[in-house]
Amino acid sequence: MPRLERRNFLKAGAATIAAMGAGFPAQAEYLEHDWSNYDWGSGPPVPDRLYQGPFTNYGADANAPGGEVAMATSPSSEIVPNYGMGLTAYVSGDTGPPRLPGQSLARAIEDIVKLPFTQKVYLRPNWREVQSRPGRLDLPDWWHITFDLARQYGKRVGFRIMLENPDFPEPGMPEFLMDKVPYVPLQGAWEGDPSQVRYRKKHAMPRYDDPAYQAAFAELNGLLADQYDGSPDVEYMDTMMYGFWGEGHTWPFEGNVFPSKAIAEQTMLRMLDVQLSQWTKTPLVTNTQPDFNNVGNAAMLDRTVRANNWIRSDTIFIENTQIEALSNRPSWIAAVSEVPMTTGAPERLGIEDGVTLNEQVIAHVLAVGANYWSVWNWHDEAAAHVLSYYDKYPEPIDRIARRIGYRIYPAFVWPFERDGGAGVVIGLANDGVSSPPGVVRLTLSDAGGAIVASGCVDAGYPRPTGIRQAMLAWPDKRDWVGLHLRAELEVKGVRHPLRWACRQLLAGDGSLVLRRNIRA
Repeated sequence: MPRLERRNFLKAGAATIAAMGAGFPAQAEYLEHDWSNYDWGSGPPVPDRLYQGPFTNYGADANAPGGEVAMATSPSSEIVPNYGMGLTAYVSGDTGPPRLPGQSLARAIEDIVKLPFTQKVYLRPNWREVQSRPGRLDLPDWWHITFDLARQYGKRVGFRIMLENPDFPEPGMPEFLMDKVPYVPLQGAWEGDPSQVRYRKKHAMPRYDDPAYQAAFAELNGLLADQYDGSPDVEYMDTMMYGFWGEGHTWPFEGNVFPSKAIAEQTMLRMLDVQLSQWTKTPLVTNTQPDFNNVGNAAMLDRTVRANNWIRSDTIFIENTQIEALSNRPSWIAAVSEVPMTTGAPERLGIEDGVTLNEQVIAHVLAVGANYWSVWNWHDEAAAHVLSYYDKYPEPIDRIARRIGYRIYPAFVWPFERDGGAGVVIGLANDGVSSPPGVVRLTLSDAGGAIVASGCVDAGYPRPTGIRQAMLAWPDKRDWVGLHLRAELEVKGVRHPLRWACRQLLAGDGSLVLRRNIRA
């Protein structure tokens, strides 16, 4: 959405919300369901769809005459830093950036950003840390430092703005909203060590349905989207949800601050729609948190997936419902796994049966087919803490860095000639644990860069098992040898270069130069 249109949307949205008041129409409760047998639709549109079979090699009606594989590639064992996948280094989680004794903030952040086995960077500031007055952002210094360093090291940034944070002593809302939007105390207690903020804080949640809150929330998203939607520096943005850390709950406090479940669900869906309308190019990532507080999480997840956005979980060993969602999501939807790791301190390793806790986490993150895994130490972010484990046990992290997400390569190349023209059938393989979260485009060009043929395979292909075949054809009989084959991943209408995950040598632009390396 262009900036002028977005500004008009914000003004109109604020007026509409103010006119609504607090009343919303009743709606039936949206229940959890089995993801594996659910109709999610056909996924994102596939422009310039390539013919993907069936292919026949012999006889008068053969559409790929010959049947001979002339070129093959094999999977790489290296880290492949593509969009839509990777290990994510956390600069901040719930308690802010690392502030280490005797070390500058910039140095502490750089040490995290440059961890060699990570490909992405993550930030999670509070709302009042990024906006102190209406109409503009006031981003903290560590936000700017992180973006500058991520750009320097060739890594993209993911982030969430936390609407509320139990580990932060102040409310989540900016100060300019404090006399406009009421906070409602949560009922119950959170027992624990009172030296920690979460156990001594008097927890309360704002009336999210208040018109002033809704207007300010819409403005926040508009300001962020103006700067970051579709930015080459940004990988994704987490959906801002109800409650603690913006994850969709206030556990262990039961209930919610709304007059009814229907109003809760309608409010949170309206806030999701604001985010979906603003973030038209950068994926939104919604938490798979079970609806402990009855605020419409299942409905938010459904709407997120149907809009071809992504999902996330901050656990791997708790609820069955989250494992169901991660494991059986549509193939074109990315899954972010945020599971903290232990340090290498002997008392933290959690060794059982000769297996460290981190090894268990990594094995199960791979088992659900995640696209991303977080590299962080809960409430204790520092590169030295990550390395204290890696230096002792490098194999598990090296393994997940080379298995996470999708790892696509052109395993087969079948050249053919037909009806005065020629072409190739490309057999795509995927050596990763997930499908590509979008639509893969294949392009053949000559040595001068002129496009010979181009088109897309179906959304979410190739999958981690099997071969996806696609035909690229041209009307003359130019030789296929020497043509450059490159790939891109299209997500929400934006194309991202895709580096082939093969052992064979690639050109400087990441393309594969076709040649005969298989002979009958």
